[in-house]
Amino acid sequence: MSKSKIRNINKDILSDNWYTLYKFTYEYQKEDGSWEKQIRESYDRGNGAAILLYNKDRGTVILTKQFRMPTYVNGNPSGMMIEVCAGVLDGAKPEDCIKKEVEEETGYRIDHVQKVFESYMSPGAVTEILHFFIGEYREHMKIGDGGGAEDETENIEVLEVLFDTALNMITNGEIKDAKTIMLLQYARLNNII
Repeated sequence: MSKSKIRNINKDILSDNWYTLYKFTYEYQKEDGSWEKQIRESYDRGNGAAILLYNKDRGTVILTKQFRMPTYVNGNPSGMMIEVCAGVLDGAKPEDCIKKEVEEETGYRIDHVQKVFESYMSPGAVTEILHFFIGEYREHMKIGDGGGAEDETENIEVLEVLFDTALNMITNGEIKDAKTIMLLQYARLNNII
């Protein structure tokens, strides 16, 4: 679709507390050539990166567990989510961001990461593109406890689980996070672990 299919774009800020929620009013040209007015909201939280940390020799992965308010208000009784390590780029290159997040959240310092794909996670409402990585960890790379950055109120629990256990956690509903499911399935399909 070319940009000429959209015209008269008006952008209003609805909220600018945590990230920015915009309201877009515009005209969209339909296939029959007619124009219709559309109104959409778009949440701009910046782009992000996520990584599956794995240890091929041990057959394990590192996951995180933390409270997620949006899941709590949408039926998750504890609000706790099991996820891969991830974070918002905040202007950094994806590779640099994910290495920093790994150290903050898990306590591991890794040098090498491999980008495997990228994805819009919720393109109907959120602008974010997520960069997906995998990276191998070893015991000697553990330099701290992890848990998240002090100023980010994350309170992260670090989990090391067998890869097969993590896959079963998808099946039994313990893992419901899309980025985590995508990376675990990528690892399975590509025989990473």
